[in-house]
Amino acid sequence: MLSGCASSLNMPDWLDAETARERAAEREAKRDGGPKGKIQDNFTLFGTDTKDTGATIGVNALLWRASLDTVSFMPLEQADPYGGIIMTEWYTNPDKPNERYKITIYILDTRLRADAIRVSFFMQRLINGEWTNVAASDETRIALENSILTKARQFKQE
Repeated sequence: MLSGCASSLNMPDWLDAETARERAAEREAKRDGGPKGKIQDNFTLFGTDTKDTGATIGVNALLWRASLDTVSFMPLEQADPYGGIIMTEWYTNPDKPNERYKITIYILDTRLRADAIRVSFFMQRLINGEWTNVAASDETRIALENSILTKARQFKQE
Protein backbone atom coordinates (compact mmCIF):
# COMPACT_ATOMS: atom_id res chain seq x y z
CA MET A 1 0.00 0.00 0.00
CA LEU A 2 2.78 2.39 0.85
CA SER A 3 4.42 2.98 -2.50
CA GLY A 4 4.91 6.75 -2.91
CA CYS A 5 6.67 9.51 -1.07
CA ALA A 6 7.69 13.13 -1.03
CA SER A 7 10.97 14.02 -2.67
CA SER A 8 12.56 15.52 0.42
CA LEU A 9 12.13 15.76 4.16
CA ASN A 10 11.41 19.50 4.07
CA MET A 11 8.13 20.92 5.33
CA PRO A 12 5.53 21.18 2.57
CA ASP A 13 4.96 24.55 0.89
CA TRP A 14 1.40 24.81 2.21
CA LEU A 15 2.69 24.84 5.81
CA ASP A 16 5.07 27.77 5.57
CA ALA A 17 5.25 30.60 8.11
CA GLU A 18 3.00 32.94 6.12
CA THR A 19 0.28 30.31 5.84
CA ALA A 20 0.55 29.59 9.57
CA ARG A 21 0.10 33.31 10.33
CA GLU A 22 -2.94 33.46 8.03
CA ARG A 23 -4.52 30.46 9.76
CA ALA A 24 -3.86 32.03 13.17
CA ALA A 25 -5.51 35.27 11.99
CA GLU A 26 -8.52 33.31 10.70
CA ARG A 27 -8.90 31.51 14.04
CA GLU A 28 -8.67 34.86 15.86
CA ALA A 29 -11.34 36.38 13.59
CA LYS A 30 -13.70 33.46 14.33
CA ARG A 31 -13.74 34.25 18.02
CA ASP A 32 -16.72 36.35 19.02
CA GLY A 33 -15.39 39.84 19.58
CA GLY A 34 -11.82 38.77 20.27
CA PRO A 35 -10.18 36.56 22.85
CA LYS A 36 -12.07 35.63 26.01
CA GLY A 37 -9.47 33.45 27.67
CA LYS A 38 -9.20 30.96 24.83
CA ILE A 39 -5.97 29.60 23.43
CA GLN A 40 -7.64 27.67 20.62
CA ASP A 41 -11.20 27.38 19.43
CA ASN A 42 -11.83 24.24 21.50
CA PHE A 43 -9.52 24.76 24.48
CA THR A 44 -10.62 26.97 27.36
CA LEU A 45 -7.89 28.45 29.51
CA PHE A 46 -9.55 30.66 32.14
CA GLY A 47 -13.21 30.39 31.27
CA THR A 48 -15.60 32.30 29.07
CA ASP A 49 -19.13 33.52 29.16
CA THR A 50 -20.24 29.99 28.16
CA LYS A 51 -20.54 26.99 30.45
CA ASP A 52 -17.67 24.84 29.13
CA THR A 53 -16.75 22.19 31.67
CA GLY A 54 -13.41 21.08 30.28
CA ALA A 55 -10.82 21.21 27.58
CA THR A 56 -11.09 19.29 24.33
CA ILE A 57 -8.57 18.64 21.62
CA GLY A 58 -7.93 21.49 19.19
CA VAL A 59 -8.83 19.51 16.07
CA ASN A 60 -11.68 17.37 14.78
CA ALA A 61 -11.83 14.34 17.09
CA LEU A 62 -13.07 12.03 14.32
CA LEU A 63 -10.17 12.95 12.03
CA TRP A 64 -7.74 12.58 14.93
CA ARG A 65 -9.04 9.12 15.82
CA ALA A 66 -9.13 8.00 12.17
CA SER A 67 -5.58 9.27 11.61
CA LEU A 68 -4.22 7.39 14.60
CA ASP A 69 -6.10 4.28 13.51
CA THR A 70 -4.70 4.52 9.97
CA VAL A 71 -1.06 4.66 11.10
CA SER A 72 -1.45 2.40 14.14
CA PHE A 73 0.89 -0.22 12.64
CA MET A 74 3.76 2.31 12.65
CA PRO A 75 5.65 3.56 15.72
CA LEU A 76 4.75 7.15 16.61
CA GLU A 77 7.37 9.85 17.01
CA GLN A 78 4.93 12.62 17.98
CA ALA A 79 1.18 12.98 18.47
CA ASP A 80 -0.03 16.48 19.38
CA PRO A 81 -3.85 16.71 19.55
CA TYR A 82 -3.76 20.45 20.26
CA GLY A 83 -1.54 21.27 17.29
CA GLY A 84 -3.09 18.58 15.12
CA ILE A 85 0.14 16.84 14.14
CA ILE A 86 0.87 13.12 14.06
CA MET A 87 4.37 12.01 13.04
CA THR A 88 5.49 8.43 12.70
CA GLU A 89 9.00 7.12 13.02
CA TRP A 90 10.60 5.42 10.04
CA TYR A 91 8.87 2.10 9.36
CA THR A 92 10.31 -0.78 7.35
CA ASN A 93 7.89 -3.29 5.86
CA PRO A 94 9.27 -6.80 6.53
CA ASP A 95 8.42 -7.74 2.93
CA LYS A 96 10.54 -4.84 1.58
CA PRO A 97 13.56 -4.47 3.90
CA ASN A 98 15.31 -2.03 1.53
CA GLU A 99 12.51 0.55 1.80
CA ARG A 100 11.29 2.57 4.74
CA TYR A 101 8.44 5.02 5.18
CA LYS A 102 7.57 7.98 7.38
CA ILE A 103 4.21 9.76 7.55
CA THR A 104 3.26 13.16 8.95
CA ILE A 105 -0.44 13.99 9.27
CA TYR A 106 -1.67 17.55 9.75
CA ILE A 107 -5.25 18.08 10.94
CA LEU A 108 -6.09 21.65 10.04
CA ASP A 109 -9.66 22.23 11.23
CA THR A 110 -12.18 21.35 13.90
CA ARG A 111 -14.71 20.37 11.24
CA LEU A 112 -14.89 17.05 9.38
CA ARG A 113 -13.99 18.26 5.89
CA ALA A 114 -11.80 16.92 3.10
CA ASP A 115 -9.56 19.99 3.23
CA ALA A 116 -9.09 19.62 6.99
CA ILE A 117 -6.37 17.00 6.58
CA ARG A 118 -2.99 16.93 4.86
CA VAL A 119 -0.61 14.00 4.70
CA SER A 120 3.11 14.14 3.97
CA PHE A 121 4.53 10.78 2.94
CA PHE A 122 8.26 10.14 2.82
CA MET A 123 10.09 7.11 1.49
CA GLN A 124 13.73 6.09 1.46
CA ARG A 125 15.56 3.20 -0.20
CA LEU A 126 18.71 1.52 1.03
CA ILE A 127 21.25 2.10 -1.75
CA ASN A 128 24.89 1.08 -1.23
CA GLY A 129 24.35 0.89 2.53
CA GLU A 130 22.83 4.39 2.84
CA TRP A 131 19.21 5.47 3.15
CA THR A 132 18.39 7.72 0.20
CA ASN A 133 15.27 9.84 -0.30
CA VAL A 134 13.17 8.60 -3.20
CA ALA A 135 10.71 10.72 -5.19
CA ALA A 136 7.29 9.27 -5.89
CA SER A 137 3.84 10.28 -7.05
CA ASP A 138 1.15 11.81 -4.87
CA GLU A 139 -1.05 8.72 -5.27
CA THR A 140 -0.03 7.18 -1.93
CA ARG A 141 -0.44 10.48 -0.08
CA ILE A 142 -3.91 10.95 -1.56
CA ALA A 143 -4.83 7.33 -0.79
CA LEU A 144 -3.83 7.87 2.86
CA GLU A 145 -5.87 11.08 3.08
CA ASN A 146 -8.88 9.30 1.57
CA SER A 147 -8.47 6.36 3.94
CA ILE A 148 -8.44 8.70 6.95
CA LEU A 149 -11.51 10.60 5.69
CA THR A 150 -13.39 7.34 5.06
CA LYS A 151 -12.62 6.08 8.58
CA ALA A 152 -13.64 9.41 10.10
CA ARG A 153 -16.99 9.24 8.29
CA GLN A 154 -17.47 5.67 9.53
CA PHE A 155 -16.71 6.76 13.10
CA LYS A 156 -19.28 9.55 12.74
CA GLN A 157 -21.96 7.04 11.73
CA GLU A 158 -21.26 4.78 14.74
